Amino acid sequence: RPPFFLVKSLHVYNTILSPIQEAIETFKEALKLKSDFIDAYKSLGQAYRELGDFEAAMESFQKALMLNQNHIQSLQLRGMMLYHHGSLQEAVGNFKRCLQLEPYNEVCQYMKGLSHVSMGQFYEGIKAQTKVMLNDPLLGQKASSEYLKVKYLREYSRYLHSHLDKPVAEYNVDQDLPGNFKNHWAKHLPFLIEDYEEQPGLQPHIKDVLPQNFESYNIEVQKLICAADHLGALMQYDTPGFLPNRRIHRAMGLATLEVMQAMQRTWSNSKVRVNGKTRQMQWRDMFDIAVKWRRIADPDQPVLWLDQMPARSLSRGFNNHINLIRGQIINIRYLAYFDNILNFIKDRILVYHRAYNPRGLLEVRQALENVNTVEDLLPIMKVIRTQDHSVCSDGVYLCGLRVGNMLFSVETQTTEERTQQYQSEIESIYKDLTAKGKALMLSTELGDADAVCNLILSLVYYFCNLMPLSRGSSVVAYSVVMGALMASGKEVIGRIPKGKLVDFEAMTTHSPDSFIARHIHFLPSVAGTFPTTRTMIEVLNTDSTSHCPKKS
Repeated sequence: RPPFFLVKSLHVYNTILSPIQEAIETFKEALKLKSDFIDAYKSLGQAYRELGDFEAAMESFQKALMLNQNHIQSLQLRGMMLYHHGSLQEAVGNFKRCLQLEPYNEVCQYMKGLSHVSMGQFYEGIKAQTKVMLNDPLLGQKASSEYLKVKYLREYSRYLHSHLDKPVAEYNVDQDLPGNFKNHWAKHLPFLIEDYEEQPGLQPHIKDVLPQNFESYNIEVQKLICAADHLGALMQYDTPGFLPNRRIHRAMGLATLEVMQAMQRTWSNSKVRVNGKTRQMQWRDMFDIAVKWRRIADPDQPVLWLDQMPARSLSRGFNNHINLIRGQIINIRYLAYFDNILNFIKDRILVYHRAYNPRGLLEVRQALENVNTVEDLLPIMKVIRTQDHSVCSDGVYLCGLRVGNMLFSVETQTTEERTQQYQSEIESIYKDLTAKGKALMLSTELGDADAVCNLILSLVYYFCNLMPLSRGSSVVAYSVVMGALMASGKEVIGRIPKGKLVDFEAMTTHSPDSFIARHIHFLPSVAGTFPTTRTMIEVLNTDSTSHCPKKS
């Protein structure tokens, strides 16, 4: 099952964290009765990991491994958590130990290969990936998810390796990768692509990325890295289910600073280098800055523009599908939004009956007054589809016949027509933003800065509702918000409020919220300091833990 989904008992989502908290308490009680219960420590660690509590999870995994240093599941789970925490070198150590004990463990082999490639160690990474590819499932045996994903990862790894020393501004992943490859990868389909031509193999003259010490960067670049770490940490969701990822933090912090610098150049009538051409920056170029950093931070995830997919695939549409409840499984990441969405559905039901069933309106209204949970809606309706572009991007769906057999989800369908409508709106806002940004550079009026901020938030509001990327739309959008606000002379200083998610805020409100910001000092150019894939990986690998000042 998906790692952030929890088995729920009846009505449990009204008590917020009870499913996983109950599990944690159960494991703790088991450990009181049997203090050397390794599986309880392992399961406790995984429960904390699903909550996003890295320290508590590490402590539990450590206790399991103190009891048995060869406990494969604990090594595997701890390694995966370390990878998703951005601690790649430590993760590799766990996967290596796992493979010493169980050489054919596909999860550890896949994750070892992924970790190496993420750090720019392509030879070791692709060697591990190839071992997974050679481990064909037996006749009648279901292929593992690692086996299904590994060829995409190997091909993308080869692509990254061949572009390791080429300036990022000189090539375009969305244009270079074959359309069917991108389409299958984004949809998690088996690698069955007709007439596919493999990426070139590893070229000996292109060396792996070497470890980079923090002190090897000059003082100004060190300040840049520390600023990026701080800004990236501000993007961390304070919501159950989101594990802090230091690598993503740094990548998106650098993205924020690069967006700021690019916007300032644009507002000063300077041009930017994009796809091998020098021209005025467009709205997609601004978002592409964040996209490139999000991609390089975790090559396992296909962060691709959906409108760059093959025409046939785009005409059918891509569904961004978020299950809130599916059967007995509840998604803890979105619990804070259940009441908002439930109230929205109740309102849409009344609107429907007011228009099409006025005689039954009073009865429906009375029934809805007693609706406090999603299950309470089921007697009123069997299937509902509500749609209102001003409130939710596309639709909130509830279907099911009884408790325990229910789907409650939010869905966005990215069709060609819908994409064009949203992009037209984004293009219009971006033109206004560019004009007002240029005026702001020559003005000292506070009102001008406020107007720019409103346009920035409007731009990102439509971006979040469009959901134009196969992955990562939320963090890409927030990086652009922060960078563009800083370009206007402000800086986001507060963390995202507890329980709030950027994309859901955009999808469930009529207009973007305002952000509090302040001024930021000048820093070296991000694009100039880290112009190639190699230099981007190097800076993401660099450990700044003992060098950057702690900020609350």
